[in-house]
Amino acid sequence: MIKRIVNWLVLAPIAIVAVVLAVANRAPVTFSFDPFSRDLSAASLTMPLFVLVLASVALGVVIGGTVSWWKQGVHRRHARKAEQELDSARAEIELLRNEIAKNGGTPPAPHGGPLSFFGRSAA
Repeated sequence: MIKRIVNWLVLAPIAIVAVVLAVANRAPVTFSFDPFSRDLSAASLTMPLFVLVLASVALGVVIGGTVSWWKQGVHRRHARKAEQELDSARAEIELLRNEIAKNGGTPPAPHGGPLSFFGRSAA
């Protein structure tokens, strides 16, 4: 509920300012794609100034979102890998639980303890 109120308190004034600026800037402007010749009408667009400004803002939002999504690809890849490892560990735990249940509820024979890798016993 508070988030909705804060959104209205922030977005409503921004929307009002955008509408006021759009009404105040209805005059047509020519946007030329050719920096060397202003006379070439094939490489220019005539539109109201507010349309040009809003289109520029929208294009900036799309480009910024695309760049952010692209840069976060590494983190998404790591998250997918961690999720696969977690699924693998869960499957192994379930396999070991089934093995314990198959042996009559007793754990399998010890394999030498956690220090057996070093050639020593755990105790």
